[in-house]
Amino acid sequence: MVHIFFQPARASRRLFAMATALGVALVVGGCASVPPPDNAMNLAQNQLQAARDADAADYAPVDLGFAQDKFQQAQNAMAQRKYADAANLADESRADAELARAKARLGAARAQIQAKVQENARLRQQGEQDASSPAPAENDAPTENAAPQLDDMPAPAASALTAPAPGEGFQTVPSTPTQPDQTPDPTAQGSQP
Repeated sequence: MVHIFFQPARASRRLFAMATALGVALVVGGCASVPPPDNAMNLAQNQLQAARDADAADYAPVDLGFAQDKFQQAQNAMAQRKYADAANLADESRADAELARAKARLGAARAQIQAKVQENARLRQQGEQDASSPAPAENDAPTENAAPQLDDMPAPAASALTAPAPGEGFQTVPSTPTQPDQTPDPTAQGSQP
């Protein structure tokens, strides 16, 4: 036979007291363990401002609206000390603001591309019109945008080719080879210097 030496009433009171203390500690510790998400709120607010600066109101108003709504909900959760909810909402707001900013940058780039395409088309059309119009006569005054035409300039008189005077200019090599025992006369015409 086995004997148990404890009193059931006392054990249940101790167990109840320990469970209650543990429960209170968890509740109090649970609230205290989640700090206010100040960093997440700051990041979300900075990202919202960056999206506004990128003209997200013009290019991505729906996404910017989502981001602003989530940020407002995060601020309300902060005021109610629901820090876990506030952190989640701040992260969602930051992500929506990043998306709005990216869409705004894309929209601005597309607008620039469209403007360049239109300018190119206008210049192409103007070039085709200029090419198909008749050439202006020589007596017509040049237009403002026309490039000045350069006429061929005559060569200076000193560069005109003429026969050299006798004794000047190039000397020719004699057609008969000189003998090795003969020394060439440098003053003789027709010899090589």
